[in-house]
Amino acid sequence: MNIQRSFAQEETGVLYLVATPIGNLDDITVRCLETLRAVDVIACEDTRQTRKLLNHFQIEKRTVSYHEHNKEASGQGLLQWLAEGKRIALVSDAGLPAISDPGADLVRDAVAAGYPVVPVPGANAALTALIASGLPTDRFVFCGFIGRENKERREELERLKRYPETLIFYEAPHRIAKTIAAMREAWGNRRAVLARELTKRYEEFVRGTFDELLEWLDSGEVRGEFCVIVEGYTGAVETEEAVDWWQQMSVVGHVDHYCEQGLSKKEAIKQAADDRGLPKRDVYNEYHRDQEAE
Repeated sequence: MNIQRSFAQEETGVLYLVATPIGNLDDITVRCLETLRAVDVIACEDTRQTRKLLNHFQIEKRTVSYHEHNKEASGQGLLQWLAEGKRIALVSDAGLPAISDPGADLVRDAVAAGYPVVPVPGANAALTALIASGLPTDRFVFCGFIGRENKERREELERLKRYPETLIFYEAPHRIAKTIAAMREAWGNRRAVLARELTKRYEEFVRGTFDELLEWLDSGEVRGEFCVIVEGYTGAVETEEAVDWWQQMSVVGHVDHYCEQGLSKKEAIKQAADDRGLPKRDVYNEYHRDQEAE
């Protein structure tokens, strides 16, 4: 058991998780600024990005790099400083640290070592997008970045398919169209919202069905990081297209479809057999019989 009294006067190092603005610098809180001025060192995802923030608010403080590619070595150094009694602020480039962020590993290790971990809350892109989406906010699931590989992405979408909660994702501009198309194929034509450039001058919310969002994405250049808010499973009877999209395909076409998505032939045959409720050997035999006939 671990009981933390965040504001007890203890002679120990403290790790502060400090939120930074997601766009508009005026969104930083007074407490966040006071914390950044008071700590001994600031651990940053990108020191150059954090330096812009510190310069804007005239904060002179030592910064060190802590990110996905150096988190093991840098994390050990930060834990050593905590052991020496230093106060450390952990920040990400934007928003709350430790959300889809390597800071979660540092928090885990600091807690395990017995150091206080104190949140200093502020802006968060996922919740900012959710509250303005127009979709239900009473229950939601934060999913972060979806898998990049075709198989991993398809399995994750299948797992989430019948979640009734509103779903929240992050996505990069160069993958957003592919991700929305994969959601459309897996879940049918649900309502969803694309939120980009949050709190900035060109903040934009695109609300519609997956089909409408895909048409919008195809209409021009896509820029900025996205939050994707998707309505949950409503319990309604799904369309034939969403459930049995493969019914008009031959077995060969079905298997080839999965091969085109990056699966090996063996994996594609297994997935097609699962879709059709057939033994894998039956699909294997029919696929290779048709291939040989060609």
